[in-house]
Amino acid sequence: MGEIHELTVLGLVGALRRGEVSAVEVAEHYLARIERLDGGLGAYLTVTPERALDDARRADRRRAAGGELPPLLGVPLPVKDLDPVPGVRYTAGSAVFADRIAAPEEATRLVGRLERAGTVLLGKTNTPEFGLPAYTESRIGPPARTPYDPALGAGGSSGGAAAAVAAGLAPAAQGSDGGGSIRIPAACCGLVGLKPSRGRVSPAPYGDVSGLATAGPLARTVRDAAALLDVMAGPAPGDPVPMAPPARLFLEWCERAPARLRIARWARPDVAGVSVEPEVLAAYEKTSALLAELGHEVVDADQPLRPGDRDAFTPVWAVLAGLVPVPPEREGELTPLTRWLRARGRAATGLDYARSLAAMQVVGRRLAAAVAPYDAVLTPTLARLPQPVGSLRDDADPAADFAAQIAFTPFTAPWNIAGLPAVSLPLGWTGAGLPIGMMLGAAHGAEGPLLALAAQLEAASPWADRRPRVW
Repeated sequence: MGEIHELTVLGLVGALRRGEVSAVEVAEHYLARIERLDGGLGAYLTVTPERALDDARRADRRRAAGGELPPLLGVPLPVKDLDPVPGVRYTAGSAVFADRIAAPEEATRLVGRLERAGTVLLGKTNTPEFGLPAYTESRIGPPARTPYDPALGAGGSSGGAAAAVAAGLAPAAQGSDGGGSIRIPAACCGLVGLKPSRGRVSPAPYGDVSGLATAGPLARTVRDAAALLDVMAGPAPGDPVPMAPPARLFLEWCERAPARLRIARWARPDVAGVSVEPEVLAAYEKTSALLAELGHEVVDADQPLRPGDRDAFTPVWAVLAGLVPVPPEREGELTPLTRWLRARGRAATGLDYARSLAAMQVVGRRLAAAVAPYDAVLTPTLARLPQPVGSLRDDADPAADFAAQIAFTPFTAPWNIAGLPAVSLPLGWTGAGLPIGMMLGAAHGAEGPLLALAAQLEAASPWADRRPRVW
């Protein structure tokens, strides 16, 4: 069987079902790796060994009892520390909430779905304050680093989740994405990172004020990501964008070879003055050639957004930052970027916010209309390679900090604005062994066909043998 952490999620499910390993053995293996390796990676803010072993013993008893088993029984998965788990430390990446424990009434539908699927909670993964920046650096824990070069950041805001999966400190992980926060870390850490369509994963019991953010999977393989999405997806009564469950499992789509597809591509950012690094462009061209070799029609298309189109995103993001309740006397403990965004959010009137939401919808429709004639769209995930820890962050000038993040990630946020699904795949690698993510997006609700195409690309250009030294 080899080392436990070498197994994919689906491989682990099979080994557990066959009795080749127990859930307790799996949990102990991952907990030992976290204790030994995480100090240099910053993947976890909180580790829950007692909870993990209790969950694992419960899973072993359930398997021994026989009968129908949950799909991920005994598989250890962490939860990003923007999502409360009752009874577990819940910091939201902020020193202000360093000692907060999530209450029972804060339980989310998403965490409940993971628990009912039989997963074992390893802990809470690292996230920047309130999930706001595209890097995972805060005042509460160490920065999250890509295992491929710990001098470089893991991206954000699901940076801890990505670092954990890439380093073999979790077989897969849940993340969330409001402007690229799953796909950015996936690109930095050599993983599959899928942002689902708006409405695919219920935000219940919380609101969906902007419609930007959604939960999604981070995994080493496309099939693992699909299996985790099958568990996470599902509506709740009253969801603002209700989506019916898909006709077939997302995992089943991975076994369906796609027919000849028409795929658009563009690599020009919509942000003035932002360019794409040559190594990223080389990976983009190589991926385009691979798609053509697989029989697909690859069509050059114009960047559908204009400079300034995304300006509505920033005030909406600022209002979201301001919605987090922080005691006034503790505002000074927040990072400068958070304080800057919250000040902008508080300065916006209700009419300002409504106008920004309306403008954002116009931009989203523009992107959706550009995507509609095609089966998928190819772009780079990021404009640059993974960046050194601290290089994007600028505590002295939060406006410059925010601009640096946009220059790093110009391709991701439009898909949140439009609410369309997009997946980052590790299809490019530098000569030094750093991952380069390529992003595929599609029409609303088209996660199944998107995963089928992603699985085809993975089979044609596999990345499973790409592992960091820490592995």
